[in-house]
Amino acid sequence: MNEGGGRLAIPVGADDHAQGPDDAAITLVEYGDYECPYCGQAFPIVQELQRVFAESLRLVFRNLPLSNVHPHAEGAAEAAEAVALQGRFWAMHDLLYQHQRELRAESLLKYAEEAGADATQVAEVLARRGTRARVENDLEGALRSGANGTPTFFVNGSRYDQSWDFDTLREFIQAELDRG
Repeated sequence: MNEGGGRLAIPVGADDHAQGPDDAAITLVEYGDYECPYCGQAFPIVQELQRVFAESLRLVFRNLPLSNVHPHAEGAAEAAEAVALQGRFWAMHDLLYQHQRELRAESLLKYAEEAGADATQVAEVLARRGTRARVENDLEGALRSGANGTPTFFVNGSRYDQSWDFDTLREFIQAELDRG
């Protein structure tokens, strides 16, 4: 972890996967890995934060597949991006976390279909590695921002290095809102 806290190297932009208003007071960026058990633990916490803070919070998700320890993470990230090409990123994102212990290639296509995407098109994109550059760009941004583990969170561009349990993160976000 970055002792002094870091800054988000690549600002949030129109190409990011975001939920919540663009002008939300708080932007929470998560660098995550679909196969990471800690990201799996953070998934419902982030969902609850979205519920609690509603229109005050914008969530941005970026890929940080730790392929050296999670052999299916990169494939899952590329599949999520392939589904995103059909406008169904968040449905796929959620399915991948809900089924993170089963991320083999054949399962990814099943989840793509469940997410409302055309699985044949997703398979074609994956076969030509059509979303690999997107995942690699996210990975590069993570490394430039000092994110070397998952999940790594940034709140309004500053790295969040405290515990990401619900209460601690909620209190931090509330303090940021109160300051704003």
